[in-house]
Amino acid sequence: MAEQNYSRQREALLKELRSRHDHPTAEELYQKLREEYPKISLGTVYRNLALLCEMGEARKISYSDGGDRYDGFVSPHSHFICTKCGKLIDIEKVDKKTDNIRNDDIAEITSQTIIYYGLCKDCK
Repeated sequence: MAEQNYSRQREALLKELRSRHDHPTAEELYQKLREEYPKISLGTVYRNLALLCEMGEARKISYSDGGDRYDGFVSPHSHFICTKCGKLIDIEKVDKKTDNIRNDDIAEITSQTIIYYGLCKDCK
């Protein structure tokens, strides 16, 4: 990938994304960034999110409602989605032995994202 020029808007987007644990949508990030950058466009937010994901600075999570959510924490972790309220929660550790993947058709695994589904403590 070619080196990217510095962008105050991209830096502000990444800072906002890393400050949140609620896995916001692009639209939610756009609304927040408009407070500081009133002329920013939704397209700019989408382009910068795509670039941050490509650079490994953010992670896109395809959400069960068909939308995408974004995560500013790219260290290995899984997610939990409540099937009742739709809350998306980070999971740091799972008390389960990691499965060994054995498949001759796979040459290399470059990342791992596991999404668990169930009821959160508020909905149970």
